[in-house]
Amino acid sequence: MLITHKSPVSLQPIQQSVRVQFNYDVHFTNGLFDLDNPLLAQVIAVDGEIKPKKLLVVVDEGLLKHHQRLLTKISIYAKFYEEAITLSQQPITIPGGESVKNEPKFVEQIHQLIDAGGLCRHSYVLAIGGGAFLDMVGYAAATAHRGIRLLRVPTTVLGQNDSGVGVKNGINAFGKKNFLGTFMPPYAVLNDFDFLTSLDDRDWRSGIAEAVKVALIKDANFFDSITTDADKLAHRDMKAMEKLIYRCAQLHLEHIATSGDPFEKGSSRPLDFGHWAAHKLEQITNYKLRHGEAVAIGIALDSTYSYLIGLLTESEWQNILATLKRLGFTLYVSALTEQLHQPDHPHNLFNGLTEFREHLGGQLTITLLQGIGQGIEVHQVDLSVYREAISMLQT
Repeated sequence: MLITHKSPVSLQPIQQSVRVQFNYDVHFTNGLFDLDNPLLAQVIAVDGEIKPKKLLVVVDEGLLKHHQRLLTKISIYAKFYEEAITLSQQPITIPGGESVKNEPKFVEQIHQLIDAGGLCRHSYVLAIGGGAFLDMVGYAAATAHRGIRLLRVPTTVLGQNDSGVGVKNGINAFGKKNFLGTFMPPYAVLNDFDFLTSLDDRDWRSGIAEAVKVALIKDANFFDSITTDADKLAHRDMKAMEKLIYRCAQLHLEHIATSGDPFEKGSSRPLDFGHWAAHKLEQITNYKLRHGEAVAIGIALDSTYSYLIGLLTESEWQNILATLKRLGFTLYVSALTEQLHQPDHPHNLFNGLTEFREHLGGQLTITLLQGIGQGIEVHQVDLSVYREAISMLQT
């Protein structure tokens, strides 16, 4: 049998570049749902379309413990500004906290409500809650109709200064944090400082870790400011917290806009300084550690490693750890060492390095410190030095 080969097609590949620009504002206010505060209605009406927009409101049910009239206030607000807003149904509540990202049923519930309410890409999902809650609702909104406009109302420090102002959404799967997710910027973010007054001390403190993180890798003056205000922050001074949230959010947004890689196509993600260990610690402790508490430990660990390999001076290293302690963070937990002698154990902390690389792909890229306010990327680490760093935190 004679086999003939066709000549290859001589057509040249078509090359196309697609540029997409995203614009969104991060607002700061008090009393977002007070009738004399038109901010939410103005944000929804800003696109110029005359008819009122459908709005699905999803609320972190933990808020109702301290804000018992919140659902009623939202309904009254929507009625008052009915020229801009039409609720697709009465506001619904869903549990908050990291556990909400472990249950796919909550994403499905939001999808069903979007379908039943007839929401489209010109409609809005308004998510009110903590960072993990916003991650989940954002993922649901981004995957319905390939993207419904998301309005975030972060109610924790962590949400207002970090996760709530970024472009990521996600849920956990296969025992890994944020295994499923999207890059979809919100339509707008509305930070209402009044929600922070009802946080417990752990949640108040937890979000400060992300400010310490971004200061250490980007802005030495900001870190000095946090150090100066550490006692005020630990004692819940609202003015000090407002200043911290604003600068942290500003640095976070600047990085997204100017890094050249807002959707993390490469191997680098400096905003995750301290996070390779933090993500693993959350998993090992079954999320009993708050994200910010784990980040503080991760920062302490990577700062100690940076000191041990000669990147940080002793005084810089001690300043970092002392500031974290003054803010109220514990810098050692037993989960750091429990399975280090078993390399293949799923709870071995160092497995977090592999998972950190796999989540992004490419080569391992860890951000360390070569000075306060100066991050540096490395692509390999010495586990024996990390063991020493852990021992130093333990003692």
